[in-house]
Amino acid sequence: MTMASTDKWQSGAAYESYMGRWSRSLARPFVEWLRMKPAAHWLDVGCGTAALTRAICEHGAPASVVGCDSAEAFVAHARKHVEDARASFVVAGVDALPERRGGFDAIVSGLVLNFLPQPERALASMRERLAGRGIAAAYVWDYATGTEFLREFWAEAAADPRAAAQDERTRFPLCEPGALERLFRATGFRDVSATALEIPTVFVDLEDFWQPFLGGTGPAPAYVASLEPGQRLELRDRLARRLPSDPDGSIRLNARAWAVRGAVA
Repeated sequence: MTMASTDKWQSGAAYESYMGRWSRSLARPFVEWLRMKPAAHWLDVGCGTAALTRAICEHGAPASVVGCDSAEAFVAHARKHVEDARASFVVAGVDALPERRGGFDAIVSGLVLNFLPQPERALASMRERLAGRGIAAAYVWDYATGTEFLREFWAEAAADPRAAAQDERTRFPLCEPGALERLFRATGFRDVSATALEIPTVFVDLEDFWQPFLGGTGPAPAYVASLEPGQRLELRDRLARRLPSDPDGSIRLNARAWAVRGAVA
């Protein structure tokens, strides 16, 4: 996912290792929460590596799904790994979203909205492309308190003042249900509601936790990439002491996202 974000989203494979695996876990309950009618036409905005597009195909019984992202590398990754004939992918940002004659029945976005410089304009653009009685919906991580693997990372990285500029816990006040609902209402949606999506995030061992932070894709990995090698090892060692682990070495944490939806007025 980039969609004109200033954060670094460079590699589909790196994103899969860092965030895609958890996005896939969130995508199914999100699709099930929406309860869209079968044979609907969907648009997935900021599709990234297509975790949400896949979930729509597998659990939403769509007629079609168009996934779009401004990152060519992510779109290429999605095209390579999603073979469902109902899904297609295009390179496009929120300033030029795909259109469909008659509009889309559902326009959705997973783990994207908070990274957009102007989320209000993005929602307005989504609303313009909805069919009558269509819905728009999105989900974002609860960075402040509910996403433990990121919370633990930034709590340890905070010893470096440079980390503050990247820390999602303070950068994204949008990522709470009240703010999301207000944003949707301000954009003209009705019947707006929000809910929590919670998943376990289990890491096999410390390396399974740490290695995705070395991929350079996303705010925390971008911060790690900015460190000198010795500083990276020091941060890894501090995290090893901080993180809870089971006798088998696994690290069991939880993550929460907030989902929001609204209907065309």
